[in-house]
Amino acid sequence: MARIEINTSLCKGCALCTSLCPEGLIEIGKEINENGYFFAVFKENGACKGCALCAEVCPDIAIEVWR
Repeated sequence: MARIEINTSLCKGCALCTSLCPEGLIEIGKEINENGYFFAVFKENGACKGCALCAEVCPDIAIEVWR
């Protein structure tokens, strides 16, 4: 099973990844990072397929996909 890691320091909460995830495993969290942004979080209990659409669309290069 694949998983993703989101660098919360780089994420600006644009939510592009949340709309593209076919499994709906990414959401904008309720915490704020050191830059003042609500950042994206990965729902750990989901079944990520490793498609990497989230990483490809991220303008801040804040997402890594591990297969």
